[in-house]
Amino acid sequence: MIILLTVCSFLSGALMFSYWLGLAGKKNLKAVGDGNPGALNLWKASGYRLGIAGVLLDFLKGFVPLFLIIESGYGEGYALIPLALAPILGHAFSPFLRGKGGKAIAVTFGVWTALTSFEGALAYAVILALLAAASRLLSRSNTLSSRADGLQVVSGMLLLSVYLVARAFAPAVLWVWFGNFVILLYTHRNELTALLKERQGG
Repeated sequence: MIILLTVCSFLSGALMFSYWLGLAGKKNLKAVGDGNPGALNLWKASGYRLGIAGVLLDFLKGFVPLFLIIESGYGEGYALIPLALAPILGHAFSPFLRGKGGKAIAVTFGVWTALTSFEGALAYAVILALLAAASRLLSRSNTLSSRADGLQVVSGMLLLSVYLVARAFAPAVLWVWFGNFVILLYTHRNELTALLKERQGG
């Protein structure tokens, strides 16, 4: 049963709502910005209304399956690890886009909302907000590059581990965090590589 639920959760995450909404609005998100088929590029290409819809749908495809599984009693102990990571992996490596998915930020928030009854998602959001504020103060700019955004997303997830350990979350939750961190590290590899080269060049 766990295998079947994991596959279903993966397929839920693999549904590329933002990309399809973009196509419905005659916008190919792969040709917008950095080519990410996610909600941020949908927002850039088609405006805030579709952008918000994309964020919400990407959030829900991570939240709904895991919430239902946990409520049913199947998501207990270490079985949580594949069940929680499946929607994130589905989004990052969507078979509907030949294995090329999005950066998995909104779906990550959905998963952590279901996994920790919103606590982990709220902590991550606060960490990201603090990092963004600190970055703006240091750069003295109101806008951030996609490279800086990528660094904040990954750094924020890294800092989330401190909160999870301090709050004594179960080992299975910490393994979910580790898997999520690795996925975000991969999906933001281009921004991180470009930022590293920029720092070395400077």
